[in-house]
Amino acid sequence: MAAWEWVRFVIGGFLLLCGLGIYAIEMIGVYRFRYVLNRMHAAAMGDTLGIGFSIVGLIVMNGVNAASLKLFLVVAFLWFSSPTSSHLIARLEYDTDEERENHYRQVELKDLEMEYKDGEKEEE
Repeated sequence: MAAWEWVRFVIGGFLLLCGLGIYAIEMIGVYRFRYVLNRMHAAAMGDTLGIGFSIVGLIVMNGVNAASLKLFLVVAFLWFSSPTSSHLIARLEYDTDEERENHYRQVELKDLEMEYKDGEKEEE
């Protein structure tokens, strides 16, 4: 039985280290990017994946019991709520950005169709 606990400990520790590595990459992305939506994307992806790995590592270390079920429910809740909240924050940033022209290009569907047709004509 002791060998099985060591295997669980090693696998759980590896998953925890993966989660910490993802958090480190997330922090580098948050401080490296300049635009708020890029920073938010790095933070949201890192949180979702980092929390997932960390808590799954804790579940593996803990074994199968009621606490593991609670941890799994925390992971499920965070995987649904984090992308939703990130989307709403991004939408707020887009709607309230006064310098939108510096960050985005507004394109109409007709313009895209014209560019597509012009590209086809140049290829012929």
